[in-house]
Amino acid sequence: MLLRLQAAFRYFNQAVPFRLIPALITTAVLLTLLVIPHPAGLTAGAWTLVAIFLTTIVAIILKVMPIGVMALMAIVIVALSQVTSGSSKGAMADALGSFSSPLIWLIVVAVLISRGLKKTGLGNRIGLNFIALLGKRTIGIGYGLAVCELVLAPFTPSNTARGGGIVHPIMKSIAASFDSDPAKGTEGKVGTYLALVNYHANPITSTMFVTATAPNPLVVDFVARASGQTFQLSWTTWALCMALPGLVCLFLMPLIIYLLAPPELKQTPDAIGFARGELARMGPLSASERVMLGTFGLLLVLWANVPAMVFGSAFTLDPTVIAFVGLFILIITGTLDWDDILSEKSAWDTLIWFGALVMLAEQLNKMGVIAWASNGMRDAIVASGMGWGAAASVLVLAFVFSHYLFASTTAHISAMMFAFLSVGAALVPGQYLVLFLLMMTAASGIMMTLTHYATGTSPIIFGSGYVTMGLWWKVGFIMCLFELAVFAVVGGLWWKMLGYW
Repeated sequence: MLLRLQAAFRYFNQAVPFRLIPALITTAVLLTLLVIPHPAGLTAGAWTLVAIFLTTIVAIILKVMPIGVMALMAIVIVALSQVTSGSSKGAMADALGSFSSPLIWLIVVAVLISRGLKKTGLGNRIGLNFIALLGKRTIGIGYGLAVCELVLAPFTPSNTARGGGIVHPIMKSIAASFDSDPAKGTEGKVGTYLALVNYHANPITSTMFVTATAPNPLVVDFVARASGQTFQLSWTTWALCMALPGLVCLFLMPLIIYLLAPPELKQTPDAIGFARGELARMGPLSASERVMLGTFGLLLVLWANVPAMVFGSAFTLDPTVIAFVGLFILIITGTLDWDDILSEKSAWDTLIWFGALVMLAEQLNKMGVIAWASNGMRDAIVASGMGWGAAASVLVLAFVFSHYLFASTTAHISAMMFAFLSVGAALVPGQYLVLFLLMMTAASGIMMTLTHYATGTSPIIFGSGYVTMGLWWKVGFIMCLFELAVFAVVGGLWWKMLGYW
């Protein structure tokens, strides 16, 4: 009997399209959560949705199947369980609702546009120029990417467009020039390191300017309301307060990632000569490269909201609209064809899995789970009687690490930040309130470091295949703690010098 069971297990382990042991663990997690009585303050349906969400995350972490399949599983379970609606039709509409999200389509279109860099050869040319300038060491190229992020950040209000649509294609081209390719199993040469630097520069620069990411103006409004309008974050005030700690983080980040995920190729003494030779061989810009370069220039100007600055707010365009304009230009000029669009598997894979995670996060908020968690945190802090310093620290950390539950920075800030700021405003003495408010402001960007679904930029870079999920989460957690420490210590002293507390 035992031999038959062992044989059956071996058969299913080889035949089924999923990893059997992780699948059994994931199923056990789901059943355990479902049989636990729902907490007071949550409906049975809301708790079921929590169980589905946590099970999906466990399945993704354990790599039961490809992440897109796990996301599809979540969609199917939400639709079948009718946890969000009284009918299967309504539940299916909820399960697919996030696929109309402009943010998700911005990510997809940014990936599609980046294909043009590879097809035209412009990406390779840009990468070779970076190598010619900074290519003696891989870490030098990392700093080049970080500086590129910093220069673009004040003028690009979509961190997804900046990190995923502009910097990431450059990073991929540089990696490709060293034959560092996930498809060949050579991503460790330089690609893994550069992809992590590419990503982690994005949250830091998003923290440094009001105009560096979409939800920052919402943070400005919440800070003003929580302080009773006594503290206003203008563009200049925000930039000044975040400049020193942000620059410290940006300077140290490539070094820390170099230690956490060292590239196999550390010194590349022949790279500069090679790059210059390749650039000479490529000759002047081709017509298709010029179209690609012009399209990128147009996207940058529009994403930086230059027309609105010059002609007024009536000329403001949504970042996703701008991305579609760029893609359409590339198609009608023949720079990309429809087969290019259809064959970009990473874009369509990202659409499925990121859309499902956004859907789950939106439904958790809609069904009151996020508000319940926020209120519970507030009540627990008040009841504990802890000092204001400890209470402020708990609020910042709870706000940051609750981002594991979110696939959108905007959704997280919209759902929870004002509640946390209000609790802090009630507990922190007046002379230290601005210190707390500035830490929460920094935290709203720092939390993007954590996961591969934390913000729109992350699925683009993660989807390129250079970084495993385990390494992504490990580096993200460490960088999150590091950046919080820098802003608490360096930022705290800097804000003291500026007279804010």
